[in-house]
Amino acid sequence: MKQSVIIEMKSDELVEKLQLELEQYDKMKISHTVSQLENPLTIQMKRRTISRIKTELRKRELAK
Repeated sequence: MKQSVIIEMKSDELVEKLQLELEQYDKMKISHTVSQLENPLTIQMKRRTISRIKTELRKRELAK
């Protein structure tokens, strides 16, 4: 997910998206441990998306 898309989302949508991304990330890590994923770089992309969302939420929190 690109940063421009994240910036346009509302805070409550970001919180929901963050929870969804974290759940998917955990499932991916577990499945990768059990058997290799086709594309292990998807784990890295999920982690970066989670970081982008957390950064935007923190930025909005500090702006208040």
